[in-house]
Amino acid sequence: MSKLINGKAIAQNILDEVHHQIIQRGQNGLRPPGLAVILVGDDPASQVYVNNKKKACEQTGIVSFSHTLPGNTTEQELLALIDRLNQDARVDGILVQLPLPAHIDATAIIERIHPDKDVDGFHPYNLGRLASRMPTLRPCTPFGVMKLLESTGEDIRGKHAVVVGASNHVGRPMGLELLMAGCTVTTCHRFTRDLPAHVGRGDILVVGVGKPELVEGTWIKPGAMVIDIGINRLSSGRLAGDVEFEPAAERAGWITPVPGGVGPMTVAMLMTNTLLAAQNHTPTS
Repeated sequence: MSKLINGKAIAQNILDEVHHQIIQRGQNGLRPPGLAVILVGDDPASQVYVNNKKKACEQTGIVSFSHTLPGNTTEQELLALIDRLNQDARVDGILVQLPLPAHIDATAIIERIHPDKDVDGFHPYNLGRLASRMPTLRPCTPFGVMKLLESTGEDIRGKHAVVVGASNHVGRPMGLELLMAGCTVTTCHRFTRDLPAHVGRGDILVVGVGKPELVEGTWIKPGAMVIDIGINRLSSGRLAGDVEFEPAAERAGWITPVPGGVGPMTVAMLMTNTLLAAQNHTPTS
């Protein structure tokens, strides 16, 4: 039976450290970091995610500037808000909750956020910095996964890492993070042939595709480190990851639970990025 990687506990430690550093900022006469959170529309899942981020701001001492916009907000209106926030000295980070309504081009919105305030790490500049092994603001979920792997105490240099999923926000930067850490990386996607064979060769397996239990537990290499990014609600109401958990846990050396694995880490790394953005900006009291 594998060892569970407790993302909830690790995330709490990170949040506590962010809070401690923000207290120190105050003692040095510096204002707390500011995070602008933009929600367009009334998607229930997005509302839950935004509320979790606001709670983390309260816990760490980050000032949250909330902007809840109706679903019929135009792209130009959203761009104008981002322009104002880019110029606002109180705001160190700007987060636009995805997905956006279909009539808004998410790429245009992401590119409008100033790279120094892109605490999601999605701007092409920040992704390019990661690809060049000079990371600044890193995509939160892959950044969190690296912290989870680090928590095991295992040396991952030279290990074969298999990433299932190649999205711009998770899979691609995940591969870059693992390359930077010294892994040999295979990225699998919808055109990959013989997925079970690729999965079975992974010393480290990271799965983030949003398809419940896509990866069968019997595919897992014995002793592998398994990071399941997916979180899916089944028709029964049960939450499930992208990996078939029970049989995978019998074979893996380490594994993340769903929920309580990667999810809390994404929020914790968002707070870390916001603090980093504040540290990189000209201090104002």
